[in-house]
Amino acid sequence: MSGSLAFGEALGPGGKHDHVELVTDRGSLRLTDPRRFGAVVWAPSLVQQPALKLLAGLGREPFDTSFTDTDFHAALRGRRVAIKQALLAGDIVVGAGNIYASDALFEAGIDPRTPCSRIAFGRAQRLLAAVRAVLGEAIVAGGSTLRDFRDAHGSVGQYQGQARVYGRAGQPCPRCGAAIRRIVQGQRATYFCASCQHR
Repeated sequence: MSGSLAFGEALGPGGKHDHVELVTDRGSLRLTDPRRFGAVVWAPSLVQQPALKLLAGLGREPFDTSFTDTDFHAALRGRRVAIKQALLAGDIVVGAGNIYASDALFEAGIDPRTPCSRIAFGRAQRLLAAVRAVLGEAIVAGGSTLRDFRDAHGSVGQYQGQARVYGRAGQPCPRCGAAIRRIVQGQRATYFCASCQHR
């Protein structure tokens, strides 16, 4: 969404927002991060410090085949927070950032304000499938670029141009034609169709 990774043999001098450069015998990998959202951490393995401490609170990988609909539903059942907030927290499932969470909730037909504890198994099943589908599309599209994101090859993400509801306040819903609404949840913009998405 923001910042970039660049890899090459001749990257030139570092700039004001270049915070890390890893030099290898095949070239350098540089992290440019104007908003300072990123981090670079080295650990010998995922189960050793400092990686273990930093990753311990993260949720499951959405494409992990051992992450079942039952697991997802069970994680939602104990929470009263709105489903959009739970997706963004990253402690149930990772990767469903603001854009992707809004679109996945649209695909699943779930109002983003719905408390997690009110989501029945069938709806949880649809939502996990939608999270996986939306993230899969985003990967193919190279992610989302809203400001200055570039991948290691210098390419911008294209997903934001195909988003179903995100960033489309006032525009017609692609499913029913009603106007897409924008609200703020936890200081983040949320986009949804009040006609297609139900509590």
